[in-house]
Formats: sequence, structure tokens, C-alpha cells
Amino acid sequence: MAFFNKNSFDAEELDIYEEENRGGRWLRTWLLVMLVLIILVCMSLRITDIRVIGNTTYTEEEARDLVFDSAYELNPIYCFVRNTFFEHKELPFVEDYDIRFRSPFSCDLIIYEKRIVGYLDYMSSYMYFDRDGIVVENSTEKLEGIPEITGLSFGHIVLNRRLPIDDDEIFAVIMNITQQLSTYGIESDEIHFDSSGVTIRLSGAPIDVKLGSEDEIDAKLLALSDMLPQILERGLEGTLDLSSYSETEDSNEVSFRIREENKEPEESEAKKAEETETTEDIQKETEQSLQ
Repeated sequence: MAFFNKNSFDAEELDIYEEENRGGRWLRTWLLVMLVLIILVCMSLRITDIRVIGNTTYTEEEARDLVFDSAYELNPIYCFVRNTFFEHKELPFVEDYDIRFRSPFSCDLIIYEKRIVGYLDYMSSYMYFDRDGIVVENSTEKLEGIPEITGLSFGHIVLNRRLPIDDDEIFAVIMNITQQLSTYGIESDEIHFDSSGVTIRLSGAPIDVKLGSEDEIDAKLLALSDMLPQILERGLEGTLDLSSYSETEDSNEVSFRIREENKEPEESEAKKAEETETTEDIQKETEQSLQ
């Protein structure tokens, strides 16, 4: 094996060799410096404009903070690689999300939220479930606009499993009620089931609505949407009984029972008269609006 030996070169050849070798070292150094500069420039890039789409559970700021929770996440190169080739983060109440770049410095954060129709208060936690009765989230945080479901009997609840309730039709009823209420712009805090049927408690107003059996529940909720403005306008508190309401009957028995809390005994007769007058007025106005 031959080894390099400076003594085998004369002075002129040695100068030429060292000059060529020096040029190679300068080239390697320059390439290394350029590589370092490129890496530093790439690391310094930042996404500055993030538009959040599809969020209702979280505010835009909360959604951004959950997904882009570190400085690295805001680097467009790192963000693109992570979003494209790695599993996404698991976020509460979120099925999945996607990041679509509009430019190297701006992107859309698209949130695909879990479809939640109600929750159960279970062992100091809120168990949120979807339209099929699958428990999709367990949280100590109560979400606005999601009704509590009460009066149901169930056993042990397991996350990502179906609620152990015998009557599967209950979930279809809950889904139908929440969809109809959403259509009419009515929010409820609670949907209660018992032997007499279904009762909903409205949000922002001390009013309970007895729907009774599940028969003609769509017609009952339509009637509620027509009656509610008059009830709220009068500032009434109590229970609206629509359990006997039927779209197919010419005359329907509808009553509004004023809440008796904070009422003096001598006011009972006046209260009964007011209930009768209120019920008659509401029925008359509703019949006119439904014609």
C-alpha cells in the first residue's frame, strides 16, 4: 500500500498540491457555512396567519393554542412534515383536524368536531355521547349548548363504548329533539325521561316543556316554537304542557302552569285565573299562527 510522503515531491509539486488542497478545504468550509445558514433560515421561518375553520367548541385562539402548542409547531417545514407523515394530536371533543397551507406563512386549521348530542353526569365527570350513544368524551368541563340527559338507568360507562341503555330508540329521540330545537333556535339545558314521557328544560328561561310520549314530537316542538315568543314576552315562569298536543286533532289540550315558588297563599286564586287566561291566549295565538 502506498502512502503519501511529502519527501517524494519536489518543492514545486508540493506547492501545487498544497494550493489545490487549500482550495478544496475552502470549498468544503464554504458549503458547510452555507448549509448552516440555510438550516438557521429554515428554523427561523414562522407561520404568522392561522385561520380556524369548523370550530364551535373552542374559540379560534384556543384551537390554535391546542394544535400549535410550541414554537416548532409554527415552523412551516416542521408543521408540514408532522401534519403529513405523523399521527395528529388527540384533542378533546375533536374527531380530527387538517392543516392546509395558503402560503409558507399562512394556513387554514380545519377542525372536525365530534358530533355530540348530550351528556350524562357520571361519577363527578361529564360523559358526552354522540347520536349512536357512543361515549366520545369524558371531561370535567361542561360545554355550552349541550343538554344533560337525566332519568335514564344505565350501568358502568366506558369511554368509546355504547351507553348501556336497554332502549336504543332513546338515542334517536334525543337526536331528533336536539336537531329540531336547533332548527328553531331553541336551546335546552336538560332533557328528562320518566314514566310520563319527555320533559325539556329551556336554557336562559325558567320554563319546562312537557312533551309526553314520543308520538308527534315534531309537531309538539313546532308548536313550542310558536308559543315560546309569547311566553317569553310575558316573562312567565313555569311548565308548558304539550303532552296532549296533536297535529291531527282539531282541538288540543295545552296548558301553562305558572311556577308556584315565592307565591303567597292569597295569590293562589289570582294565579289560577292568570294560568287560565295565559293558556287560552297562548292556544289562540298558536292556532292562528299554525293555520
